[in-house]
Amino acid sequence: MAFTTVGAQEAGKRLDAVLAAHLSDFSRNRLQALIRAGHVHVGDRKIVEPKHRVNEGDLLSVEVPEPEAAEPLPQNIPLNILYEDSEVIVVNKPAGLVVHPGAGNPDGTLVNALLHHCGESLSGIGGVKRPGIVHRLDKDTSGVLVVAKNDAAHQGLAAQFADHGRTGPLERAYKALVWGAPMAAQGTINANLARSLANRQKIAVVKTAGRVAITHWKVLERFGPQDTDSLASLVECRLETGRTHQIRVHMAHLGHPLIGDMDYGAGFKTRHNRFEEPARSALAGFSRQALHAGLLVFEHPRTGKVMRFETPVPEDFATLLSLLRAA
Repeated sequence: MAFTTVGAQEAGKRLDAVLAAHLSDFSRNRLQALIRAGHVHVGDRKIVEPKHRVNEGDLLSVEVPEPEAAEPLPQNIPLNILYEDSEVIVVNKPAGLVVHPGAGNPDGTLVNALLHHCGESLSGIGGVKRPGIVHRLDKDTSGVLVVAKNDAAHQGLAAQFADHGRTGPLERAYKALVWGAPMAAQGTINANLARSLANRQKIAVVKTAGRVAITHWKVLERFGPQDTDSLASLVECRLETGRTHQIRVHMAHLGHPLIGDMDYGAGFKTRHNRFEEPARSALAGFSRQALHAGLLVFEHPRTGKVMRFETPVPEDFATLLSLLRAA
């Protein structure tokens, strides 16, 4: 049970707003849900309307029920943990691991693994004992991902990702192997994204509507015979926004889809024939998009400390990179 008394400066304000100002461990959405469920009293009265106006001297009490069990089941799936405390956990996600259960992936996901690993250290997101996913990586994208363990951490991290690093330290950088190479050494793609009308499972660049999407890219290495145009390149992409499939769609829009990306680069699948062995076979057999989230910087939601995590590309990516360099 949590208690607070309404001060003079808070008189006339909404109940949910006053509670949010005093109970920083709960998001405003969570407090609104508690009010509507009948868990909040003003004096002796149960109040079920979040916009109820309070008076000076009102005693506000909140009864917080025990978090419900998460619907996904805990599963003992190995995790590469980079950092963990009572608020957050940072993992290096392998390619092939889905982040959250969904259609076609009811279990065997990162969420199932976190439920098993974290156990009782999850105080719950929105009243449910579950990890708070504030950003995602595609199934076949590897790299650094941060997850919240409680409402307050979830709220703090979500705000940073929504801000996209405009006013805070948030940074996200990816390594991508792409077909060909842009003429310039670096640039910015500013192209709105929306669900493809032709295939709802895919994302497309749209001229009107859609969601703003901005990717900053820089060529790190170029591969191929020295007397011809580059056949492939290693590119660093930094996100100013975080849309579904953003890097994959933007690089394809630029004319340089990711190696191994059959959704957005199927027309380039025979490009491996331009390389000599063994790079040719390695390129032909690379069955996922060559994308790694190698850098994540964020502010710890409780301490305010700037946290920085970097990971090298995984073995399959590194092997392909070595063969391209040799070629």
